[in-house]
Amino acid sequence: MAQAMLISSRLNLVFETGMNDKGEPIFKGKSYANVRKEATADQLHQAATALSGLSAYPLSSVQRTDQHDIV
Repeated sequence: MAQAMLISSRLNLVFETGMNDKGEPIFKGKSYANVRKEATADQLHQAATALSGLSAYPLSSVQRTDQHDIV
């Protein structure tokens, strides 16, 4: 039976940076690599909130991207 082995994790913050000509929001992202594999969703949310305080733009979403090896 195959198993998924977590090899890396990345934290992605998405900011709303303004509006385009049609009045739709413009989003830009910032990624942070080498996130601890055992970090919980609550811990990542707290880190994202702290990091977003350093930005001039409002935080729109927080995402976690995990990479697995299937063996």
